[in-house]
Parts: sequence; C-alpha cells; structure tokens
Amino acid sequence: MKYLLLKHYRGGPAPVWEYPPMDRWTPEEVDAHVQYMQDFADRLRESGEFVDSQGLTPGGAFVRSDGEGRPPVTDGPFAETKDLIAGWMIIDVESWDRAVQLAGELSAAPGPGGKPIHEWLEVRPFLSGTHLAAE
Repeated sequence: MKYLLLKHYRGGPAPVWEYPPMDRWTPEEVDAHVQYMQDFADRLRESGEFVDSQGLTPGGAFVRSDGEGRPPVTDGPFAETKDLIAGWMIIDVESWDRAVQLAGELSAAPGPGGKPIHEWLEVRPFLSGTHLAAE
C-alpha cells in the first residue's frame, strides 16, 4: 500500500523543541539535513519501498475556478506558512505500522547543531480499495 509522508513548515502538534526556520540554519546544517533525507530515500530504494519525494518552496498560491470562460481566481502566498507543505515522500510498504515506523525515522533528520528535529510528519494512505483498513 502506498502512503504519503507530508513535511509541513510548522504544522502538527507542538514541536518537541523550537528550531529556527531552515533559512536561518548554517549551510552545513542544511547539507546534513538534506543528506539524511537522501540516505533515508536510498535505503528505501534498496528495500523497494521508495516511490518518489520532492521538497517544495514556501511560496505559492491557492487557485480555484471562477466559472466557465473566466480566468482562475488566485490568492496568496499566505503568511501563515505553518499550514504549507515543505515536501513529501511517497512510500510503498506492507502495512500502516511500517509507514508509521518510517515516518518516525524521517522525523529524526538533523537540524541546527546536528540535533534531531523530531518534526511531525503527516502520514496519509493513498485512496484505494483497502485504504479504510489503515484508519
């Protein structure tokens, strides 16, 4: 079953510790964080559990249709970045428990000072005939 691991800019319950936004990390801290995620993805590639991943910028806009023949309506970007998605990873694993285990490992990516950031990750099953079993 496929799961989406969502990394939010400041979403989820209260963080274990407050760390500054990544744009205030040293280049070495950013490199260590990214390397951790690349090594994690490589390990999942080897086990056949990796599907895809991408990081996202904080900028963007909400867009909706305003009716046939009219241009789309846009708004944003919004200042409340806690609700914006920082990136995602898609995994294909045997169970909800395995998805949660992997999300916990990814949550330990290093941040400032090399300390694990213990960020919250949202785990969402892909909609399928068996998706209700994970709830």
